Amino acid sequence: MSHSLPGEVKRQIFALGAAITPEMIQGSWALLTPYHEKLGYQAPRVHRDLSYGDHERHRLDVHTAGPSADGRCPVLLFVHGGGFVGGDKHVPGAPMYDHVGAWAVRHGAVGVTMTYRLAPGHPWPAGAQDVAAAAAWTRENIASYGGDPGRIVIAGHSAGAVHVASYLAGQGGGSLRGISGAALLSGIYDLDMRYRSELEHVYYGDHPAEEVSTLPHLVVSRVPLLFSIAEHDPHPFHAQALGVTSAWYAAHGRMPAMAWVAGHNHISEIASLGVDEDALGVALARFVAAVTAGADA
Repeated sequence: MSHSLPGEVKRQIFALGAAITPEMIQGSWALLTPYHEKLGYQAPRVHRDLSYGDHERHRLDVHTAGPSADGRCPVLLFVHGGGFVGGDKHVPGAPMYDHVGAWAVRHGAVGVTMTYRLAPGHPWPAGAQDVAAAAAWTRENIASYGGDPGRIVIAGHSAGAVHVASYLAGQGGGSLRGISGAALLSGIYDLDMRYRSELEHVYYGDHPAEEVSTLPHLVVSRVPLLFSIAEHDPHPFHAQALGVTSAWYAAHGRMPAMAWVAGHNHISEIASLGVDEDALGVALARFVAAVTAGADA
């Protein structure tokens, strides 16, 4: 089923500006929430707050179509953003981020949404360690919920994309077994000290770029990757997308898989899933289908 947003909503998203402010975040969700409510933003069954570790934030939700547990469906493991210092997998009474789990189920997958430890109490590489732990839990347990442990795609948005990239780069340890692909949605991959934001300083501290940057690892990754950038993302995210494109071309002589999320800002990019499928959903669904086709546990 095709879903799209009226042009007037896109104009209002543009009017919110690119800067990631509380007003822009709240305004973006306020614009899209009514469309999620009309569509229905929860999967038929959601298994809440399953523990994947010892910390109180080591929690995840599993989103499924129902009671079937034949272990055949691909799995989408989603890592939320929040500037390294905030965010959660689930906000009661709101779409975020149940709508990602529901989106996965509509596309024939099992959805997993996770929460992770936050800076400043848990600096680098805590995020990568938590993604590794959640991926391990998924491999070990997802068959009981109808998911295939050999067909896991990890998607991260913003800081979540950074943590997924760090996991792929081996910065958090853990195995990549069963990971069929990864979608890195508006992330930061080159952590040059000169251009780090205040939030990046909070998470990375004074670790040199050579130690924490993931770009050199991503361009040689054996895990298939999809990158994205929102049309109205702030400038630093566009610079990162350019850096990925340049490094990928230098390494491979071609462009990386890059989704251009037209008409959206940093927040509405991920909020668009389900209600404006032409923006990101079509490309993400195509990627998940392609990388999980024929994979074995």
